[in-house]
Amino acid sequence: MARPARITDPLIGFPGTAETEAAVGTWRRWLAQEKRASAHTCAAYDRDLLDFLRFLTVHLGGRPTLRDLRALRPADFRAWLARRAMAGGARSSTARALSAVRSFYRWGARQGRLDSTAIAHLRGPKLPQSLPKALSAAEALETVGSVAAVHADDWEGLRDTAILLLLYGAGLRIAEALSLTAAEAPAPGQQALRVLGKGRKERLVPLLPAIPEAVAAYRAACPHPLPAEGPLFLSKRGKPLSARQVQLAMQRLRGLLDLPDSATPHALRHSFATHLLAAGGDLRAIQELLGHASLSTTQRYTAVDSAHLLEVYERSHPRARRKRAPEDAPEDAPEEG
Repeated sequence: MARPARITDPLIGFPGTAETEAAVGTWRRWLAQEKRASAHTCAAYDRDLLDFLRFLTVHLGGRPTLRDLRALRPADFRAWLARRAMAGGARSSTARALSAVRSFYRWGARQGRLDSTAIAHLRGPKLPQSLPKALSAAEALETVGSVAAVHADDWEGLRDTAILLLLYGAGLRIAEALSLTAAEAPAPGQQALRVLGKGRKERLVPLLPAIPEAVAAYRAACPHPLPAEGPLFLSKRGKPLSARQVQLAMQRLRGLLDLPDSATPHALRHSFATHLLAAGGDLRAIQELLGHASLSTTQRYTAVDSAHLLEVYERSHPRARRKRAPEDAPEDAPEEG
């Protein structure tokens, strides 16, 4: 797996003047150190901004200066978006690229180096409304209970069981689970876990008793040393476990249990939220448990649970005709057909 770019890594083949490169370097440090964007976000934004600057090199006929960047019009930005569309780029990646360039321009405007007026109101590609794909409660429980079956070594099965329990039982992101150190591992009897999420925001999540018990079973069986400040979850070779390795275990499990392709590690986090909501959980509380910055992100789960809500409506509402027996229909009801 390629190592994520660090903010100190040089941007190879920078397509701009020295003045532009210096400004971009300062923005990159701000993004990582003050904005506290993840390494993955920083690397993606690097690629997106470089793509934009390379386009300008051809579009303007030379390496763009800060003066060139200040003078761009909405039509110039639209030409860049059109070029990406013609190249067959996914709408989601183009939307992210536009966010990256907007971030650079907004930062530059605050610094007095750029003018963000032309890009401020530029509309990006319209994205389809994607909904989280949750497993049923039975599928989620079977997934967590069966993951050990895809491993030849018992300790690896215990490890993956502990990880999937953190995703489904506590709603952690896979990156959050894999970033836990051995010192942060929940111990038997521990009732809550402090998690460092996106934007380095901390939250406290309650723990089912099964979670620290599963972690303790993995730690006792793990053949590799687990120093306090080192990663809690290790690969077969004793290296930090990657998200890809957990995804591959889930992929093998899908074939074993005949689960849909949407049954991914992240789907277990979606299932955590959806099942809480179906059981009457408060949306604000679920937002806190998931570590969502915006309630609108959490509100997506109300759409996921629409089938359950319709079932409750049909079962409970006195005017829900699809659940009403024919003999109970009012006498003045119009005839069907």
